[in-house]
Amino acid sequence: MKIALMDSGIGLLAAAAALRALRPDADLVLSSNPASMPWGPHTPEEITELALGCARAAAAYEPDALIVACNTASVHALAALRAELEPGLPVIGTVPAIKPAAALGGPVAIWATPATTGSAYQRGLIRDFAGTADVTEVACPGLADAVEHGDEAEIDAAVAAAAAHTPAGTAVLVLGCTHYELVADRIRAAVAPTAAPSLTFYGSAEAVAAQALRRVADPTRRGTGTLTVLHAGVPTTLPPAALGYPQAFTLTASPAPTA
Repeated sequence: MKIALMDSGIGLLAAAAALRALRPDADLVLSSNPASMPWGPHTPEEITELALGCARAAAAYEPDALIVACNTASVHALAALRAELEPGLPVIGTVPAIKPAAALGGPVAIWATPATTGSAYQRGLIRDFAGTADVTEVACPGLADAVEHGDEAEIDAAVAAAAAHTPAGTAVLVLGCTHYELVADRIRAAVAPTAAPSLTFYGSAEAVAAQALRRVADPTRRGTGTLTVLHAGVPTTLPPAALGYPQAFTLTASPAPTA
């Protein structure tokens, strides 16, 4: 089995690590274009072209499924990706976990990039799935870029700024950008002083990994646990900044035996 993931940068690490946990034998292809980071300030048309470039590079490796491990790309490019690649290659988008978060009933905050926050896509999810829950959208300018480059000071500053805009008493926090899942512990620590004691986090990595495995035509086919990294279609290795996150260690551990 081979699963491909695409993102602007290292935000795909969280979903890739979740896949590795579920299927250690799966061969993984990580396709990104970090030189174009961040994607948020680009126009929807530019985001679509960038996403198509990453997806085409991954598709050349003939994976059994492709995860769009990027909320911004899912907002703007998912339809174009599916139109080009399906039905031959199942394409799984990344959606903020608003429905399960709202089901818990408490005040909900959604941390997302400025491009996703306030978008018609996210507002539609809130309208359709949040019910009567009190939902606050929190834009997090600069956080994804800081995570991408492993800039500790900028991560702390961006997290602190977003925490200051998160309402007191928030009981559920949705991480609406895959990059944020790499620093979930820092985010939790920043909002804990004013959040509800029972604060619950919702990311997307585990859900999209499970959905990808459900979409694979032959889930019994085994791989050898290999890892292929592509930057703008060129084979490379994980960037140094990625190695500062535990998810990268999961991916670079010894492959699982095939027997």
